[in-house]
Amino acid sequence: MKRREFIGLIGGAAATWPLAARAQQSAGRVYRVGHLSIPSREQALPFTKAFEEGLRSLGYRIGENVVIEYRFADGEMERLPANAADVVRLGVDIIVATGTNPNTIAAMKATTTIPIVMTSGVDPVSAGLVASLARPGGNLTGLAADTGGEMNGKRFELLKETLPNLSRLGILFNPDTALRTRQTSMGEAARALGLTLVPVEARGLDALEQAFAIMVRERARRRSSCREMLCCSTIAAGLQKWL
Repeated sequence: MKRREFIGLIGGAAATWPLAARAQQSAGRVYRVGHLSIPSREQALPFTKAFEEGLRSLGYRIGENVVIEYRFADGEMERLPANAADVVRLGVDIIVATGTNPNTIAAMKATTTIPIVMTSGVDPVSAGLVASLARPGGNLTGLAADTGGEMNGKRFELLKETLPNLSRLGILFNPDTALRTRQTSMGEAARALGLTLVPVEARGLDALEQAFAIMVRERARRRSSCREMLCCSTIAAGLQKWL
């Protein structure tokens, strides 16, 4: 499969595995792609459409020389292992694990030989997805939305430069998928800049309104100005499962 083009199709962030040389597409061969998605088919529709359009731009025509085996978890994290095992049983040529780390982990547990492409990994080294960014090893490649603690520090520095009076920083996260090591590194980065973190949990869309209400109450109690509390985008560590 044209792996370098395939990775380029998925787009953005930092690649975590040196890509092998392109393989020539065999005439008449039909490739099978396992596509694992955390949200429902309806919620993921804009992304699956873009994915298929990208494949067509590379000469892969759905139903002719490529078949996509979609599996949607409908937001139920416990379904991820079964979905991954299902596409492995079908003998797919490659697996695309979209969303956050749990989807990628489920795919890695299901196979050690089929190439896996993650689309938005979070701190892949600390999460045990790769041995290192320079030499990841294994059968995983793809993109990282966040490469770890150093990135958090840079983000906080940019916020502080933009808002010099910033003192309190709201962190919105999903406790079911957020990495504990990531929260630790965020706390260290915040303290170094004199910032106080206000972590607020949200396990689903129905919890977002209450989560933001908590942030507002915290801001009012501390008598901070309207600009002193920001919601840091830790969606890549959890809330992205609903996008």
